[in-house]
Amino acid sequence: MAPAGRQPKRTSAGQSYDSCSPSLPTNPSSYQTHTICSLPARPGCRALKMAGYLLLVIPSILMSLLVSRAPFMMTTIPQTTKPWADGPMKLITTPQYETKKTDIFTLGATHMALLHNSILRGYNSIYQQAPYIQEADKADFIGYSQAWHKFVKSHHDDEEESLFTKVEDLLDDKNVFAETHKEHESFLAGLGQFNEYLTSLSSPSDFSGTKLLDIMKGFQEPFESHFHSEISTIAGLAAHPNAPKEGTPEAANASLTFKKWGKSTVTKAGTADVVPFFLLNLDRTAEDGMWANWPPMPAPIKWGLINLAGAWHWGWWKFASCDAAGQPRELYALQSSGTEDKTKAEL
Repeated sequence: MAPAGRQPKRTSAGQSYDSCSPSLPTNPSSYQTHTICSLPARPGCRALKMAGYLLLVIPSILMSLLVSRAPFMMTTIPQTTKPWADGPMKLITTPQYETKKTDIFTLGATHMALLHNSILRGYNSIYQQAPYIQEADKADFIGYSQAWHKFVKSHHDDEEESLFTKVEDLLDDKNVFAETHKEHESFLAGLGQFNEYLTSLSSPSDFSGTKLLDIMKGFQEPFESHFHSEISTIAGLAAHPNAPKEGTPEAANASLTFKKWGKSTVTKAGTADVVPFFLLNLDRTAEDGMWANWPPMPAPIKWGLINLAGAWHWGWWKFASCDAAGQPRELYALQSSGTEDKTKAEL
């Protein structure tokens, strides 16, 4: 019924209805077909229709935007004779591939080597492309390079604060990583200079590939040496007198320690930057494809980490060494550089 003091309007058939209510005619025996969206001049109806339209359209637009920016949509250029991300720093042969051993320390060192190789490919991809970055790509290349630094710094800190302590406790030996600690110190200053240079730029236009290469060359040797020797150190712990015997609860706990640390160390560093960087510098064809499904995770999760989380900084990943499927690809900045057998970085 209409509020007191206001007369209901009537239809052409003489039926009454309240113009401020979406209800049907008040005479139940002669309803006409009226719906909220069939009343043509109702502002409230138009607002509801618009809200419903937006609820349908906005998610579709956002999803289309994410998908269009996802790494799997990027064109993959086959490798050529141009330099790739396997130099100047040499990649690591995993202990398991080399020795076929499966003890907990060989497996732990192998998984560490795979992670290290992603970092090394990241370094190499920056080193090889830095001299050829075009003005329009400088901001993205700076972001890509900063993601590498964040990856390395987080990895180093997590080793020092978590993994090494757990392994020392397991072996009841506080000296097993004495040399490793010294190696870390040997490149941290140069790593800091790398980050300081990138963060101090007043504008992306100020970026100089030559300057960045000079900084990288300053810590390259100790960095490469450490990333290789740490793998040998961990694999060698299988011969430690306090190493747990295979098949014992202690061995199972040690294996779990490596697995838990491996799962958390990358994700805790940054889902939208470090994780895509890590996954897009994993060569799944390496060592006869032995690690094509590493790290083990459901395919939809891996796809989402690369293509949905990665879409946040989508412009960065064109500089990565591999595509979303883990296939090596020609380095982006070298595609039109005119180099064939060597780059400015090697001159």
